[in-house]
Amino acid sequence: PAEPAKEQLREEVDNWEDEPTKSAPSRPKKPEKEDGDEQTASARSGPAGDEVADKVVSSGIAEGSCHYYLLSLRSLGSSLPKELSALSAVEDPEAFKHENGGKASSSSAPTDRSLFGQNLKGPGRGGAKRREDDQPRMSLPTPSANAYKKREVTETPEEKLKRSVQSLLNKICPENVRSIAEKIVEINVSSIDEMDTIIRLIKGKALAESHYCETYADLVYYLKPCMPSFPSTDGGKPTDIKKSLLNVCQAEFEDIERTNLEEELKAQAEDLDAEELEFRRKKKKNKVLSLMKLIGHLFLRDLLSPKVIGNIIQDLACCDDASKNPEEHIVECILELLMSIGYTLEFESKEAGKSALSQVCGRLLDLKTMKDKKGKLVYAKRLQFGIQDVLDVRAAGWLKKVFKAAATTKEEIAKQQERDIKAQNAGEVVTGAEYVRVGEKPSYLKHALGKK
Repeated sequence: PAEPAKEQLREEVDNWEDEPTKSAPSRPKKPEKEDGDEQTASARSGPAGDEVADKVVSSGIAEGSCHYYLLSLRSLGSSLPKELSALSAVEDPEAFKHENGGKASSSSAPTDRSLFGQNLKGPGRGGAKRREDDQPRMSLPTPSANAYKKREVTETPEEKLKRSVQSLLNKICPENVRSIAEKIVEINVSSIDEMDTIIRLIKGKALAESHYCETYADLVYYLKPCMPSFPSTDGGKPTDIKKSLLNVCQAEFEDIERTNLEEELKAQAEDLDAEELEFRRKKKKNKVLSLMKLIGHLFLRDLLSPKVIGNIIQDLACCDDASKNPEEHIVECILELLMSIGYTLEFESKEAGKSALSQVCGRLLDLKTMKDKKGKLVYAKRLQFGIQDVLDVRAAGWLKKVFKAAATTKEEIAKQQERDIKAQNAGEVVTGAEYVRVGEKPSYLKHALGKK
């Protein structure tokens, strides 16, 4: 029985595909009613159907229109139930009403904000009161005896000075050194202790930020002619900022540990692990290297004399006692200091500085090839190469190819960019490095000394 049904379905589909397509389906024609059909429809519709049909005919609606067919469908139903005929819409007496007699306000009238949100007054919808009005407000508990209390801290003059100077030093950069120096001068230093406090703060910042050692040296250079001098307590020469700087640097230099840093740290704290020990060793070594860098830049600004610098490098290299070998971090201090002041110490200083430099370079050459009792070199290859670099730079007139990492101003960066562009246009390869004379005085300082 399934096969004939499938065949009949295929025939209907084929007949439907063969018919031409039309833009819109035509409305079905009204079938011609026969006498029997009319009687059946009349019996089905009843008096209500005849009444609706009379209304459709009397309304003047064209036969065959959409409205005509829609209205004629009503004749198919029965009479309306009594429940629906008695249905009416009545407003709920508890519903929300406007204050203007139940009429909604026009759109242009302002909205009464007291009816909404936190500004709602009186009962809300359905006559219910707001919960916040029913509940009592919570109060904070009484503070305990150990509760935090804001206290007015009275600063001593020294603490106030430290805070003011430290806030200025935190804002320093190569472009605002002069303005920072002017603001420090405005503090009006009135004693030697206050001047020593300022120098110690500058020294501490320079050792913590070795990248800005040159900037802090410039700050001291600008402070020198503006800071006052005070009579000495021992009846000698007046104490100025230069003498105070020398005392602070001498105290810091004397605190440098001349023994092995790792063994010294192990003796201080035996419970340190290897990582913590290495971290503290590097921290101490970086601090002494930053001190050497700061001392070198102070010398280039004529804040330390060549005699003082000569004594420092001779003391570090143990020139007075050849049987003593300086530790590795002391040798690195010598190399750092010579790379900072070499050219000026050899060509622009007095004989004391030149003789000290020659003596120290000879001592470094001996340390490079020095061996222990077993015939093994005393210093590592890293230090041997560092010593050889210093000797080669001195032989080349202190001219060295460097990748500058010092803090510079925007003007200097712009000039360097112009030089790089010119070099690129000329077909040269720009590597970011430049040849400089290490240990040479700054150009602006040379111009100032020339004017004097």
